[in-house]
Amino acid sequence: MSETIQRDARAVFLPAFDTLDFHDVMAPFIEAGGCSVLIGETRSEYVARRMSVERLATESKQAVIDAIDGLRRGQAGLIVAVDQELGGIRRLEGLTPPLPTLREAMQLPADEIEGSCFETARAAKELGITMFLAPIADVVVGKNPWLEGRTLGPDRREVGRIVSAFIRGIQRAGITAVTKHFPGFIDLASDPALVDVSMVRSLDEILENASPFREAVGAGTIAVMAGPAPVAAIDPKNAACTSAKVIELLRGEFGFGGLIVSDDLDAPATMRAQSLIDTAVAALNAGVDLLLVAGGPHLPELCDGVVDAVRQGRLPAERLTEAANRVRHAASHSPESALAACPHHTADE
Repeated sequence: MSETIQRDARAVFLPAFDTLDFHDVMAPFIEAGGCSVLIGETRSEYVARRMSVERLATESKQAVIDAIDGLRRGQAGLIVAVDQELGGIRRLEGLTPPLPTLREAMQLPADEIEGSCFETARAAKELGITMFLAPIADVVVGKNPWLEGRTLGPDRREVGRIVSAFIRGIQRAGITAVTKHFPGFIDLASDPALVDVSMVRSLDEILENASPFREAVGAGTIAVMAGPAPVAAIDPKNAACTSAKVIELLRGEFGFGGLIVSDDLDAPATMRAQSLIDTAVAALNAGVDLLLVAGGPHLPELCDGVVDAVRQGRLPAERLTEAANRVRHAASHSPESALAACPHHTADE
């Protein structure tokens, strides 16, 4: 039982790295039970919404393939995620055919959006990528500096149309879509990655503008990411990705049965003065399955903290196992087979 908990505690983490130099940290992590990695970007690239000149000049397709293959030797089923957004961050810039620009997507019929996204995803699959942390389904009706330059416009019907086409296209190519950031951050005063901020809008407004998430579930999105800040109308104390009330809304009213992913757990608006370990335990207790964290030598300590929470009774072993099994299922099953079995609903096996 102890070894099972140890492996489960590693399976639920998605460590992010801003370079391809992650083998020394990730190889032992995967051997001990981990099955996910995020090939991320630097903070400056994130802010610029594009990859750096140096990365574009030096990072080759073969380098990405080699880095991923180095991990796959220890894990047959491996989630390899990237930020590959329609309107914002494109981690695979220069490595795959480009996604449509937002302006292009708004002018294209859905089948052409789907076809373009399929081609990008097919090329990503050849590199060894298995998951896009996209599409962004938030419909900003106020202001939101965190999502500036990343959203798909203020028209929720048009956002839903583009989001659905994106999901169908990339999942047909074998890439898992992670629709984000539930329940939709329609107005946020500042960046939750920098300060502790909450969304203060009425529940009616939030649900009205959350229709793209309903359409994403209908389109078969395999995963959904819960947002990094509290939604005061639902749960003023906890960030969306650590809130049982928000996850219950997603599972219940929105009918989503698939993999739930957290946003960055170390964001100030998510941690809210808690430790990272306590934040991870809170997210798991809330019903989140896969926890996004910065990668590094601290990973074993973080996993041990989750194991200790189980032993101390602060996290039910059954909840940890449920989350770990959902992650392992996503790592070892292709989206194409899931869609063929159930084209309009994402359900657990």
